[in-house]
Amino acid sequence: MSTSRERKQIILAAYVGGVNEHTLWEHPDAGSQIAFSSFRQVAQTAERGVFDYFFLAEGLALRERDGQVFDHDIAGRPDTLPVLSALAAVTEHIGLVGTLNATFNEPYELARQIASLDHLSGGRAGWNVVTSFDEFTGGNFRRGGFLPRSQRYERAAEFLAVARELWDSWAEDAIAVDVEDGRFLGDADAGAFAHTGPQFDIRGRFTVPRSPQGRPVTVQAGVSPQGRDFAAAHSDLIFSPFSRLPEAREFYADVKRRAAGFGRDPEHLKIVPSIGYVLGGTEEEARRSARAIQDQILTEKTVRVRFEQVWNRDLSEYDIDGPLPDVEPDESAPPFIQGRAFHIQDRARAVREWRELAAEQNLSLRELAAEVFARPQLVGTPEQVADQLDDFVQQDGADGVVLGGHVTPGGLDEFVDHVVPLLQARGSLRTEYSGSTLRENLGLPVPQRRAAPAAAW
Repeated sequence: MSTSRERKQIILAAYVGGVNEHTLWEHPDAGSQIAFSSFRQVAQTAERGVFDYFFLAEGLALRERDGQVFDHDIAGRPDTLPVLSALAAVTEHIGLVGTLNATFNEPYELARQIASLDHLSGGRAGWNVVTSFDEFTGGNFRRGGFLPRSQRYERAAEFLAVARELWDSWAEDAIAVDVEDGRFLGDADAGAFAHTGPQFDIRGRFTVPRSPQGRPVTVQAGVSPQGRDFAAAHSDLIFSPFSRLPEAREFYADVKRRAAGFGRDPEHLKIVPSIGYVLGGTEEEARRSARAIQDQILTEKTVRVRFEQVWNRDLSEYDIDGPLPDVEPDESAPPFIQGRAFHIQDRARAVREWRELAAEQNLSLRELAAEVFARPQLVGTPEQVADQLDDFVQQDGADGVVLGGHVTPGGLDEFVDHVVPLLQARGSLRTEYSGSTLRENLGLPVPQRRAAPAAAW
């Protein structure tokens, strides 16, 4: 909870949705989801709006329904790091944050790649640390689905600790090179590292000097108590799933409290949820547009797939404009939908609550989807959307938001052109970048470097 009367500065991030259904792929203004020109346009538009960072999610496997790839995915989606590296060359200020998996990578390789991006961008790199335990995704990797669910945060915590040891293995002034022949003349222990733990036993020399921002910014998303603790203890920024004020404020206060419990300054942990927006010349016009967008998102296929993941069975025989299925979730069957995030811990309880809601409000399956799966939106005139967003942040629903337009790549332009100036006028958003690194622009301190061990050869 904010204790100061001073107006909070809103953190803004932009992303390209990729696999998510809220992207209107068939809209007449929609462009490619994988062409570099699309990524470049979104990132440059966000930079024009003085956004803090551009975010790109990761897709390690094509999703499946009943063993068959279904067309809710972007086929041919490129790897995150090459895209962000290319964007570093066509942007100057905006941060570049990518989702990279701590389960199916190794610390030295990934730490080196992220540190390289940080140097290429002049200190603008960030890493969204994610985990995975499912055998389906793991099948693409050498070890397969080897990691039990209970161990995914154990590996992630040690992975992140090792990455930070590697990033800290060079002192700020360790670089010295003979300009005549390029020989290294610096600290003899520069880059030396040695780590022994339950997950990793590695030693050697890290090849990339210390980050321009001390360490790249780390991002994490955690909802369970274990996930919240991991994020509160280790992250610079948390990607929150809550964008409605009551539950968002509860999450905000809880995670900030956990951060303090780990001996951290809660102000050094930033929280941002994802949210959409719809603008109109009048409030009614915006609401009509929002309803039209929702109808385009909640297609028959989308509704069916979302509920099939919960019921864990084929629901193709059920009319989505009719009542809810009269069968119970199949808890014992293999996953009917593979490769998409699933956060419902108790399927039977979810279905029971949905049936009660549907009976109370006389909802069809499609109408229920609009209630339980609809993405939160900022809807109204530019002035109303600015008010909604500013109120949400000032009341400690979050420290900012991650925005994605419904149409790629031009969906962010309206917000930058019409809402950003209003936020700037009221003092809730800067008018220019104040720092040269992502960490500086987010208001995060430079981490204190931990001394690396001497080389053991």
